[in-house]
Amino acid sequence: MEIKTDIYLGDSKDVLKKISDNTVDLIVTSPPYADQRNGTYGGIRHDKYVDWFLPISEQLLRVLKPTGTFILNIKEKVVDGERSTYVMELILAMRRQGWLWTEEFIWHKKNSYPGKWPNRFRDAWERLLQFNKDKKFHMYQDEVMVPTGEWSKSRLKNLSATDKIRDNSKVGSGFGKNISNWLYRDKAYPNNVLHLATECSNKNHSAAFPEELPEWFIKLFTIENDLVLDPFMGSGTTLLVANRMKRHSIGIDNVPEYYEMVKKQINPLELYLLEPKEKYEKPKPVRRHSLRLKQHSNFS
Repeated sequence: MEIKTDIYLGDSKDVLKKISDNTVDLIVTSPPYADQRNGTYGGIRHDKYVDWFLPISEQLLRVLKPTGTFILNIKEKVVDGERSTYVMELILAMRRQGWLWTEEFIWHKKNSYPGKWPNRFRDAWERLLQFNKDKKFHMYQDEVMVPTGEWSKSRLKNLSATDKIRDNSKVGSGFGKNISNWLYRDKAYPNNVLHLATECSNKNHSAAFPEELPEWFIKLFTIENDLVLDPFMGSGTTLLVANRMKRHSIGIDNVPEYYEMVKKQINPLELYLLEPKEKYEKPKPVRRHSLRLKQHSNFS
């Protein structure tokens, strides 16, 4: 089995042009938020953010397969005491660009710091926006099922007559439920809120997200040997998880320090692969770096 990881040093809107049309199965990324990460990404102003991101999302739309999914981790900031609307404006602009805004997941940060401001409380959640090219896309819902929990043992112990038939909504919505359908089930489908702690370990990056976040979406939207892309790879979390899960991956970043850091982290991952180890020459310091176990055709 051969798993390939390519990393590129450069601006995403330029590097993405090297990737062929309709080749990527999943995009998971967290671009710099408005007016943040000034020291690494320049700090894009909130009123310029949509214009800055659209050339990148245009390329992402091109490289994503019709069956693929784009997960965008983003969050509004507060400007002059009120929430900026740049995320909402970006969603509308991307829809005009051809994207379908299919779903919105919420990342609940279980270990966020307590605190408040005079007119609001501290954020404990971020958006995970799901975009697609087509209404029919690959989604493997069974892969992210969760245990039903202890509630099912007590709730299903003594079923009433109503529980054993479809109980239609009393408000006439057309919805209904049959509690007996839960008998003998030990797993259920999750909702669209992900309860994950923030990344606490030092990854030498200002905004690394936890490995569980890309892992959940990789399970939900891909299978082994699919291709995962992170156009703002930062500390490389998405690539490391994808490689471990036997997915090919591509990462892009314009910060040399992150590029070198990820390159060092990626190399040991051949330990996860089920083929005999092979020795490789030390890669030269070029703008593109690949990890592979044997000769493999380029994605670009």
